[in-house]
Amino acid sequence: MSGSKDRLRLWLRLLKVVRGIEAEVRDRLRREFDTTLPRFDMLAALSRHPDGLKMSHLSGVLRVSNGNVTGLADRLTDEGLVKRVPVPGDRRAMILQITTAGQREFYRQAAAHEDWIDQMLGDVPAAEARAMAERLTAFAAGKEEKEAAHAQ
Repeated sequence: MSGSKDRLRLWLRLLKVVRGIEAEVRDRLRREFDTTLPRFDMLAALSRHPDGLKMSHLSGVLRVSNGNVTGLADRLTDEGLVKRVPVPGDRRAMILQITTAGQREFYRQAAAHEDWIDQMLGDVPAAEARAMAERLTAFAAGKEEKEAAHAQ
């Protein structure tokens, strides 16, 4: 069998596994926390940046449009989980910051999320999971380097 067929088969298997896990996570977030994966992802990103992120930067981190970030930010702000802070010297720009309530809620959801993933991937030994994660990280870094070289 040619290498291209092996790589295609790998891609299809990765896609099937990821889609299955993502569907289960989405369902559990909805059932257990009455929330969505995009809301969880936004809180996760903001929890890693306690000083906040500009909305435009956040859309890049989340890989969604500015409009999607604005809609999510509106709802999370209304719920007191996120706040908008003006950027000094730029009247149009806003920084989003996670609030104390948002941080508490995110930690609660993140703990459950970690348990879910641990259960779903429980058949993968820790050392193998670490090795697979390192390989995927190296693969992603190599891909980004190639894309950056092509952009120049």
